Amino acid sequence: VQLVESGGGLVQAGGSLRLSCAASGSGFSINYMGWYRQAPGKQRELVARISYDSTTNYADSVKGRFTISRDNAKNTMYLQMNSLKPEDTAVYYCHARTRTGWNEYDYWGQGTQVTVSS
Repeated sequence: VQLVESGGGLVQAGGSLRLSCAASGSGFSINYMGWYRQAPGKQRELVARISYDSTTNYADSVKGRFTISRDNAKNTMYLQMNSLKPEDTAVYYCHARTRTGWNEYDYWGQGTQVTVSS
């Protein structure tokens, strides 16, 4: 399974960005997908997660500003980020928990940089 992210970049505070993560491969199903981020000198943290039935979870720091969604037919996940703040600056990683038969696997994207200027 390969995860390919896109949509990062530089934006001013208060602006918006939309991240995408496309999963490709064969013989798997996706249980849930999520976005994590890691700022310099900090641990990687969960930003938002979405299950196959579209149940969502958000970090308190992004609730009301970020929206996660997915298109199951395209195996693609999105993160709409509004009202961005400088503290949102980080490398954002796509994650997928997949299932093949009875086994579950974790996959990560290569990361996409999001920089919010003040």
